[in-house]
Amino acid sequence: MNLNKTMNLESKDFYKKVLILVLPMAIQNLINVGVNATDVIMLGKVGEDILAGCSLAGQVFFILSLFLFGMASGASVLTAQYWGKGDRKAIEKIMGIVLGFSLLAGLLFMFITLLFTEQIMGLFTKDANVIAEGSTYLKIVAYTFPMVAFSMSYLNMIRSIEKVVISTVVYGISLILNFIINYILIFGQFGIEPMGIKGAAIGTLCARFFEVVVVLLYGNFKLKEVGIIPKYMIFMDKILLKDFLKFSGPVIFNEILWGVGYSVNAAIIGHLGSNAVAANSVAHISRQLSMVVVFGMANAIAIMLGKAIGENNISLAMEYGKKSIRMALAGGLLGGLLILCLRPVILTIMGFEGITATYTNIFLFMMSYYVVGQALNSMWIVGIFRAGGDTLFGMILDMTTMWFGSILLGAIAAFVLKLPIPVVYFILLSDELIKIPLSLLRYKKKKWLRNVTREIN
Repeated sequence: MNLNKTMNLESKDFYKKVLILVLPMAIQNLINVGVNATDVIMLGKVGEDILAGCSLAGQVFFILSLFLFGMASGASVLTAQYWGKGDRKAIEKIMGIVLGFSLLAGLLFMFITLLFTEQIMGLFTKDANVIAEGSTYLKIVAYTFPMVAFSMSYLNMIRSIEKVVISTVVYGISLILNFIINYILIFGQFGIEPMGIKGAAIGTLCARFFEVVVVLLYGNFKLKEVGIIPKYMIFMDKILLKDFLKFSGPVIFNEILWGVGYSVNAAIIGHLGSNAVAANSVAHISRQLSMVVVFGMANAIAIMLGKAIGENNISLAMEYGKKSIRMALAGGLLGGLLILCLRPVILTIMGFEGITATYTNIFLFMMSYYVVGQALNSMWIVGIFRAGGDTLFGMILDMTTMWFGSILLGAIAAFVLKLPIPVVYFILLSDELIKIPLSLLRYKKKKWLRNVTREIN
């Protein structure tokens, strides 16, 4: 009886800790999706070509954000374990490494996008109107890349030391600011001429500028546990840099492979017509909205597991792993059910007609099953494996199932076999289902349970 009481208390403590971390991160994820949803809904009212242009142009930022997430997520393998160990100086050095590389990536993406705007849009579609609208958007949004590189990387890094509320506050105010500016500029309010997609880009620029200002103020004057040390961004600790590259390298490559693969999916759909692009934009946003809690859970588990492993509490880490998988399955099922139930509401809000409405309805139905597989795989790969330094497996799994599975077969289905668009879409979503048994097998082998910390001077 006492044993059962102890187990119940431990379970309650676990779920309490998860809730404390998940709630602000889930809200943050919801807010991030809300920024994209704001553009989709408002621009969808202006025209399908404008919506398609914004959606495809957003693939550039999508790839950058995955690169940034890959660096921060890979570094969190180290940060969470050093947090459990209590070595704050090591964390500041790791943060300097991440911020230095992030700023470099943001600047590189900005210059390439500004120099080759139309060519980049041409990779995703051959529709001249969509290319023109997307290029207008990209030429403004490109200036946000260095800003978001710094703010996103910093906020993702401090998650590992259990500072999760600040990002919710920053992105919450940013969403409101973005919505207000979008409404005024896109539709033309208070005597301003309607700007359409250009107004959406300016709204995003203003919101990102606000985010980086708040992050700089918070990092320099509020956060006491670890600081932003500029010299660590230039003069990087050689030992920690080696560890960072070892654990972050596969994660960065994994995220880029997955991100580019997702963009290739968008390009395949883009070549099937603006109707399919518009429908996919709505389905993509719906997937993101339904997964905000699960993504929050995966990141929370990564923090808790990493801290437990850093404390050398392996039995606790294993128990966290078991509970997290059950949570992911429940979250995925609820997310899928949410999409199914809200399909009529979504179609009504968007106001699509004809073939676009038909595609949207079908894509949402398929997405409701896709999110269950993605929930489980996200928990295994992002939440559990990365917490213990097992970052190489996720890269190999994504590369094989996506590039040699869904993308290859989807391209053949679209351009060689000329199969119906819904069939092509189903094939493009098949990778998450293929991953499930492979991820489960890796989890049971327990190769992810490793303490990777060192003694740092």
